[in-house]
Amino acid sequence: MPLESVRFAVLGPVRVRRGDTEQELGAPQERALLALLLVRAGQPVGMDEIVDTLWGTDPPPSAVNVVRRHVGSLRRLLEPGLPARAEGHRLVRDAGGYRLVTEGDSLDLIRFRALREAGQRTPRESPAHALGLFTDALSLWRGPVAAGLPTRARARPAFDAVDRERVAAVREAADAALRAGLPGTVLPELRRAAAEHPLDEPVQAGLILTLAAAGHRSEALGVYDAVRTRLAGELGIDPGAELREARETVLRGRPGEAGGAATAAGAPPTETDEPHAPAREGAPAGLSSFPVPAQLPHDIPAFTGRDGELDEMLALSGGAAPASHTVVISAIGGMAGVGKTTLAVHWAHRVADRFPDGQLYVNLRGYDPSGAVMEAGEAVRGFLDALGVPPDRIPHGVDAQAALYRSVLAGRRILLVLDNARDSDHVRPLLPGSPGCLTLVTSRDALSGLVAAHGAHSLTLRPFDTGQARDLLVRRLGAARVGAEPGAADEITALCAGLPLALACVAARAAAHPHFPLSAVAAELREAHGSLDAFARSDASVDVGTVFSWSSRQISDAAARLFRLLALHPGPDFTLPAAAALAGLPARRTRPLLAELTGLHLVTEHSPGRHAFHDLLRAHAGELLDERHTQDEQRAALHRLYHHYLHTAHAADRLLVPHADPLPPPPAPDGVRPEPLADDDRALGWLTAEHAVLLAAVDTAAATGQERLACHLAWSLEPFFDRRGHWHDALTFQRTALDAARRLAEPALQARGLRGLGRIEGRLGLHDRSVPRLEEALELFTRLGDDTGRAHTHRSLGWESEQRGDLPGALRHNQLALALFRALGDRAAQASVLNSVGWYHARLGDHRQALTHCFEALTMLQDLGDRYGQAVTWDSIGYAHQHLGRHPQALLAYRNALALLRDLGAPYAEADILARLGDTHRAMGDEDSARASWTDALRLLSALAHPDAERVRARLTGRDGHADVC
Repeated sequence: MPLESVRFAVLGPVRVRRGDTEQELGAPQERALLALLLVRAGQPVGMDEIVDTLWGTDPPPSAVNVVRRHVGSLRRLLEPGLPARAEGHRLVRDAGGYRLVTEGDSLDLIRFRALREAGQRTPRESPAHALGLFTDALSLWRGPVAAGLPTRARARPAFDAVDRERVAAVREAADAALRAGLPGTVLPELRRAAAEHPLDEPVQAGLILTLAAAGHRSEALGVYDAVRTRLAGELGIDPGAELREARETVLRGRPGEAGGAATAAGAPPTETDEPHAPAREGAPAGLSSFPVPAQLPHDIPAFTGRDGELDEMLALSGGAAPASHTVVISAIGGMAGVGKTTLAVHWAHRVADRFPDGQLYVNLRGYDPSGAVMEAGEAVRGFLDALGVPPDRIPHGVDAQAALYRSVLAGRRILLVLDNARDSDHVRPLLPGSPGCLTLVTSRDALSGLVAAHGAHSLTLRPFDTGQARDLLVRRLGAARVGAEPGAADEITALCAGLPLALACVAARAAAHPHFPLSAVAAELREAHGSLDAFARSDASVDVGTVFSWSSRQISDAAARLFRLLALHPGPDFTLPAAAALAGLPARRTRPLLAELTGLHLVTEHSPGRHAFHDLLRAHAGELLDERHTQDEQRAALHRLYHHYLHTAHAADRLLVPHADPLPPPPAPDGVRPEPLADDDRALGWLTAEHAVLLAAVDTAAATGQERLACHLAWSLEPFFDRRGHWHDALTFQRTALDAARRLAEPALQARGLRGLGRIEGRLGLHDRSVPRLEEALELFTRLGDDTGRAHTHRSLGWESEQRGDLPGALRHNQLALALFRALGDRAAQASVLNSVGWYHARLGDHRQALTHCFEALTMLQDLGDRYGQAVTWDSIGYAHQHLGRHPQALLAYRNALALLRDLGAPYAEADILARLGDTHRAMGDEDSARASWTDALRLLSALAHPDAERVRARLTGRDGHADVC
């Protein structure tokens, strides 16, 4: 009687399938024994090796008997009904040990080796065929070999040898991809291998060359810098010849030298279900230009009292020349409120003209009472964004991001202000790596680490002396008023302990009441009582909280209540609508209250419409809040605030992606209204401005028992993060949301959380994590009968298939999604996925079928009024016509897309289409029109500082060889 078919998997979790049924494996040791037999399939495995794998150097006396029991269990698993003590046919004794017998290609490891060997045998002149074989081989891996086993077992040489086979296959695939001109095909696998083997120089060299060939030149150089740093730090060595040669190849601008030139290739619709094909990868391109950021906050017109420190800093900065070292401003042994930020910003404005490449500023919030400290990675990504680095060029991991950031700054003259750092480690990733840039850091910490390691200059700010304090009062109140009551002015100075922040608050109160004598102001201040014990200076009898307590008593009761409630706000700043939500008041009633607080310097309007606390004042407001408001009142205020952000974000989500799968938010409390967003431009503007605030809101909501709100808010932000490319922040959001969904233990929320996190992990190239999450989400949606969730998850799995080079799989997933959307009657989603199906048909060469689907999509999008969807569908139609050689029809389609995109204000998409329009003109022999289109595209891309500008410039200069046309 023939044996029932059994299939084995060890390239990832160990699995056994008998017929159509997956078998439940036994205890960890049984699984470890099976994994060892599988990686040595067909070869005898001695008892010594088995015992060593299961127990290491400390086996029990009964180890051999335990192994025999495990063998018996495995035999009964593989051959049910086998008599006791019978040997069977699959697991047999051999050479003092055991051998597992497998048939044909029933083991994934055997299939992997066969495909890899076929790729190695493929003639060098057929790199695309070799690449297909290597890609098929790598697609069999679902994680590290024998994933899930105890670390001790997996650390054995047999498993390590198989893992090395995978790394070698990735390198072989990368070489074939370079020779075939298809570098993007292997990037996900290559990124993963490089992350798992950070000190493997051949792998890192392959990643550098492939990144550059795929158009990611800046990231490639960033990877080199990161590897060089890691080799020096961990091994004490310099990069070897292969790494150095890879870097030189990239710098010479010929990353395809090793195997072939990169060519332009199409890209699929994004996984966020938008009905368009995003930018095509181009030839190698660097950041030839970038925006000139001007991020400095407003200077204070009434700045005074720091002449000596300004002279010292100007001397340190080298007069008119840019400094080559780091200047550190710190308040060693001092306290908050001494004016560090004010001095840094004022000095930065004084010297900004010496740094023609721009000024970068970030508030790191190192001592924010709310705990919303900005981590260095978030700051680095913000700076890369300001410097014009496209989001898809930003690597995963803070070290690689910091290396890219230093590479972008190299050779530039930029002024950096790193405000409110927690300590030296907080700012190290933000320091430039070469001379030419000047960095100012403010902190309450002494920053001795920067002084010792980076030659930073430490400048201590102390409270104002009597003369400096009087100068401040004169600037704010006038010489006549201060001169008329010198004693009162001195008493105010003493009561404020010489702190500029406290003096500014008192001066604002006095300026608002010019008829008040200064002696009365001093008397009020003397009689006030405050707290802020944590900020009290050890060398002064004055409690600085007294000043703030006095200031908060000078405002109306309603404004004082708002001041207290604002301490609950989790973000770095806030707007009028957010303040109104906290207060539970209409905006028209909140506006004058906010003006009261601003007038007395209790809050500041650091940019139009955006207000912030000094952290001392936030702490004082928090103390008053706990004194005056119950926990229920505080929870109600936060509940209103979260709903304000949630309902506005949900409205923005519907504007950005009408065909998405939104989760309707719970009803808002009475009086809470979302901000009015007229169109998707307004939606993007609001989301961009509130980016940091929303990050903090999701974290705080999840941490304070508002898990459901945290989930809803995080998922409402998915379209924004994908549209803007903020995938690293989205990763944090989605992890928080999934954790919250799991705490709620609701399968529907868990399915959404898995899908959301899987999508973002896929965008970041973490496909070993993303695919299993999406498959689990699909299973949950199926069990729940949620066809909408299933359809959108199929779209995401289609995108994952494309990343693995499985275009038929990508098409199949989108066709399944289309069938579900049609059954659901969801026209907006149907229109979106129809364009995706058409696009994949085009990528597979079936351009006529592509046109059928795209024209059907276009009709629906026109009925729905989705102009952006129409534009990108016209682009897909143009692409199909272009590759059919129907150049007049392609021109018409591209022009239709351009007309819509120009009206919508989408410059990158416009430039992308202009480049293909030029290619079509050239294919028709119209060189003048081709050059005109390319020139327009280059102008837009240069304004965006986008690396694709180099690809278009190559067309204009004749360095591109052949255009991407049929």
